[in-house]
Amino acid sequence: MTFLLRTLLALALLSPALSFANSVDLTNQGGALSIANSDLLVFTSQLTSISINGKTFTGNLGTLALVTGPLTAGSFALGGTFGFANQLGGALLIKGVHGGFGNPQSGIIFAGDFDGLETWALTTLGNGTHAYTLTGTFTGMWFLGQPAEGATIQLTVNTGKGFFKSGSTILASGDTNINGNGLQITAPEPGSLTLLGTGLLSIAGALRRKLQAA
Repeated sequence: MTFLLRTLLALALLSPALSFANSVDLTNQGGALSIANSDLLVFTSQLTSISINGKTFTGNLGTLALVTGPLTAGSFALGGTFGFANQLGGALLIKGVHGGFGNPQSGIIFAGDFDGLETWALTTLGNGTHAYTLTGTFTGMWFLGQPAEGATIQLTVNTGKGFFKSGSTILASGDTNINGNGLQITAPEPGSLTLLGTGLLSIAGALRRKLQAA
């Protein structure tokens, strides 16, 4: 292989490999879920794992935030639904950190709007304590500009024998699934990184020989 060909190969490998996925699953943990006027808000719940094409990345990968539409039926204490009063249906925002899944750029992974009623459900356990779940579906844009849709479910920490009527509580965990027609994922494959290292070493050796011969 000529020196020029090795150089072009190494430079080509500097670009991250592009893979595709039809579904991406993200989990989050912690963060405050608060009542604000007639909405529910979640700020900076930590993104703890992302699963793509059978690979799962874990760690501090970013944050999830959401706001529901206004409460249109039921109550915060006993469960209800949030809807589209005044055309406010709520929104979902997922941000990544540099070095997260596949080492993408930091910034927005997904941004979208809830496209149907969000459900707020009360579960009363056998010991008389209470837990709540928030579920909803959404549409929006993947970070490479592709349209995508999905669903999220967010579970609260058990609130004890009291009901959640005001203030805030802590999220136990959440799961969000984003679907799209061949979502593009920018992620360098381990094999590409190995080849890149080999290519750079070949370039360094060739340069050293040329300098010695000069």
